Amino acid sequence: MTNRTIEIYDCTLRDGAQSEGVSFSVSDKKKIINLLDDFGVDCIEAGNPFSNPKDMTLFNEMKGVKLKNARLCAFGSTVKGDHPEKDPGIRALLAAETEVVAIVAKSRKTQVIEILGISPEENLGYIEKSVSYLKSCGKEVVLDAEHFFDGYMEDKSYAISCLKTALSAGADTLTLCDTNGGTLPHEVSRITAEVKKALPEAKLSIHCHDDCGCAVASSIASVLAGATQVQGTFIGYGERCGNADISTIIPALVLKCGLSCGAQLTKLRHTAKQIAEISNVRLRHNHPYIGKSAFAHKGGMHIDAVRKLPSSFEHVSPEAVGNSRKYLVSEMSGRSTILAELEHLVPDLKKTSPEVELITAKLKEREFEGYQYESANASFELLIKKELGRWKAPFNVIMYKSSDDFPAPDGEQQSSAMIKIEVGGKTELSCSFGNGPVNALDGALRKALLAFYPQVDSMHLNDYKVRVVDLGKNTDSKVRVLIDSSDKNSSFSTIGVSCDIIEASFIALVDSYEYFLSKEL
Repeated sequence: MTNRTIEIYDCTLRDGAQSEGVSFSVSDKKKIINLLDDFGVDCIEAGNPFSNPKDMTLFNEMKGVKLKNARLCAFGSTVKGDHPEKDPGIRALLAAETEVVAIVAKSRKTQVIEILGISPEENLGYIEKSVSYLKSCGKEVVLDAEHFFDGYMEDKSYAISCLKTALSAGADTLTLCDTNGGTLPHEVSRITAEVKKALPEAKLSIHCHDDCGCAVASSIASVLAGATQVQGTFIGYGERCGNADISTIIPALVLKCGLSCGAQLTKLRHTAKQIAEISNVRLRHNHPYIGKSAFAHKGGMHIDAVRKLPSSFEHVSPEAVGNSRKYLVSEMSGRSTILAELEHLVPDLKKTSPEVELITAKLKEREFEGYQYESANASFELLIKKELGRWKAPFNVIMYKSSDDFPAPDGEQQSSAMIKIEVGGKTELSCSFGNGPVNALDGALRKALLAFYPQVDSMHLNDYKVRVVDLGKNTDSKVRVLIDSSDKNSSFSTIGVSCDIIEASFIALVDSYEYFLSKEL
């Protein structure tokens, strides 16, 4: 394929903000703008200045700010009458003072008549007046042809006339929108190619929603058929089922299709993680290219093959997208798996070392008991060090107990815990109250450790999960507890298994503090 350059147009701050559970502050939006700009996005649609005060505040605060790579875009609608200079929506677009403006116009005749309540000819007139006026004001204009694919299949002539009208009025980009997300990739490809043939001089953009799970595939198909700009959101945020996920589209276009774009692929995972953090949304582990499991290998034979020939089970290099390879240790693991995981912990071990067999056997024994170390990297590292005799405990738990009082007095915590630890021959007894026994135990252990290790104050528990291991035993079942923790530099996970949920929790809790201190001391 001829090497073409594809523009990336990001809608995270507008379409992404319409995703259920996502709400950006002005500060959040500015942080994401900086991330997208640093990553190399070409155009950032930052919001609709006419729709809410928050977006207008953002545009006011961004006035005069020079971005390194991206052009800022304000989004709005076509004029509602014959005088665009008096239209409040158009005036708000100009007041935003962005280099680029995007205006949405319906391109499906039925919706023009039944939803807007105007004639098809009036709609064309509004498109012409809006685009020509914004161009006279010196703006780069993007026309979003809303419901274009549905409109094209309903009345090809009218849908094309909407594009021709905008192009004649001076529109710089014509966006073909699959607004309800129901068009399949082969239809998107065919229609894009037909539009490109009808309007060879036009710069075409593609904007897909994911309601039938095809937004990424449809976007790629449209580019291969002639579109030179892709609109989407990072991580696929968006209303209903979301928008086309540009964090998947970009590496596919560059690494699979041989196309170019300005984005720095090696920053892809970092950018996605930061945007997910700001959005308060957890990044899917199995997210293509950027998920923590995207290059995770579990089966022993698979891992052996990857170590010899990475392309056998990896379609691209993880480093190319800022990710890393991960070997999951489990009951399916063989010597190659364990050795791969040990390489950075105990470099002097060889595949034939008896310690590898010892750890492999211990791992399978623990997994038979209900442990799963593939999601508990910190506990697995501790297990290795302890089995190899390379572990010095930073503290020892002498005793602990917890109790609950029901009903709890109004406004008071109902759980309490007591713990006694020993460090270097000295003991510390500590008590704490909490919202539940695990919270109380965490408070007591933390308080006791702070007497010896002030750095514990920088460690935090982020997540706590409980799973039943053997469902058939009902209330007599074992439970598996996973705890996610973090410090200033990294995050890590620990595990505990027991028939007693308090004991399982405490095992995982102790592991998390031991692992943290092993890095600090």
